[in-house]
Amino acid sequence: MNEIDPAHRFSAAVRKLQPTEEDAKPSGINDVARQVAAQYRRDTMSPVMVSGTVRLLEFALLFLSGIAVYCWFLGFFDILAWEYPAAMAGASLLAVILLDIFDQYQIAALMRPMRNVGRILLIWSGTFALMALTAFFLKMSATYSRVLFATWFVAGFVLIVGFRLILSTLLRRWARDGRMERRAVIVGGGKAAEALIRSVEKQPYNDIRICGIFDDRDDSRSPPIVAGYPKLGTVSELITFARIARIDMLIVSLPITAEQRVLQLLKKLWVLPVDIRLSAHSNALQFRPRSYSYIGSVPMLDIFDKPINDWDSVAKRAFDIVFSLVGIILFSPVMIATAIAIKLDSKGPVLFKQKRHGFNNEEIEVYKFRSMYTDQSDPTAKRTVTKNDPRVTRVGRIIRKTSIDELPQFFNALFGSLSLVGPRPHAVAAQSHNLLYNEVVDGYFARHKVKPGVTGWAQINGWRGEMDTNEKIRMRTEYDLYYIENWSMLFDLKILLLTPVRLLDTENAY
Repeated sequence: MNEIDPAHRFSAAVRKLQPTEEDAKPSGINDVARQVAAQYRRDTMSPVMVSGTVRLLEFALLFLSGIAVYCWFLGFFDILAWEYPAAMAGASLLAVILLDIFDQYQIAALMRPMRNVGRILLIWSGTFALMALTAFFLKMSATYSRVLFATWFVAGFVLIVGFRLILSTLLRRWARDGRMERRAVIVGGGKAAEALIRSVEKQPYNDIRICGIFDDRDDSRSPPIVAGYPKLGTVSELITFARIARIDMLIVSLPITAEQRVLQLLKKLWVLPVDIRLSAHSNALQFRPRSYSYIGSVPMLDIFDKPINDWDSVAKRAFDIVFSLVGIILFSPVMIATAIAIKLDSKGPVLFKQKRHGFNNEEIEVYKFRSMYTDQSDPTAKRTVTKNDPRVTRVGRIIRKTSIDELPQFFNALFGSLSLVGPRPHAVAAQSHNLLYNEVVDGYFARHKVKPGVTGWAQINGWRGEMDTNEKIRMRTEYDLYYIENWSMLFDLKILLLTPVRLLDTENAY
């Protein structure tokens, strides 16, 4: 057995490859691919999010049913007012943990509740047995009502089974309607792709929806239809396709032994905000069990994971909403004063709207306080603002130096087009020496694997303001990619708290 972990080796090697001329060419997609992509524009419910929500709902269901039984038997918190709720909360949490340990929150289990009734009963019974054992050793068993807990046992079991029966109907409907699925694209065609597709489709209650196949080889080497799925284009065209469709996963069906070919593919694909998996179902090489993830029983090697996904994205969105509201309230006097000063200083609107690159390279509209004369403003940012730029107003110089012009972006973060912390979005036509930023830095668009931010790791490390050299663009991109790869809520909080301190350095802000 070869004791190697290929995923880390592949992902590290990808970024070392030099871009080819083909990599740099923008690629459109054909009409069929565009029609297919349009079918998948709508976001889906992540199975991970659904499973996590079910855990929370079942905990609440068990706990609240226990409280209801307690109030029915003993009145509204008249006897042992905290002991009963504490015991019921502990038992409800233990039941959810045990259900999770025994895989009862897997989508396949949730879709087939009647097959798992016996296991649910056993787990719920085990919870009560552990609770009784704990009460016995703590010499508290005589304190609690046996009839009350027996009633809760029956009520809790009936509620869980009933809830899962209703849920299974919803899950089947969501899966049938395409509202709950993981959308996958196969990279590489031919017999390898066909074998992979057949293996994935054999999995019972499979939540993978294959959207099509992309392969660079011509029809003589890679058939236009594989296992009933069309070949939609080349790998370069897949980038455009994934910008339109909401794709969750790319599965590379090439053999691991074709390492150089796989690396060349990944070099193009790693900029996308998706999970990238390398199929290992037909490879003779064997790896350590922890190297694999599985679609059903089909082994996959995890090459890249979508950053800030599922519950992390929920936590980050909550962080944005809370701190955006705090920022708006805290800086509202400054924003009002700035708006008045802009109006008094020059003609034109208070706010300036600019098209910038957002998540997954989508165009978003970012708000700023207007800092230039209206007739000289540059919405495309094709011409970089420089020191003593005559286009900037008197008030504009002050608010640009202090970054007050960026304060309206709290509203962008509140409404969801920006995050509070993330790679700073650049204007869609921003250039350095007549080259677009993505032409200067290979992998530049990997910055867009997450939602852009009002502030970021690059900014608090001194890479803010004028991007007048290629080196500055490269360094900003490097810091942005570091942030994406090392994201955490604490990291966001650190950046947010350091931002006011770093803004005192105005050397590069014009």
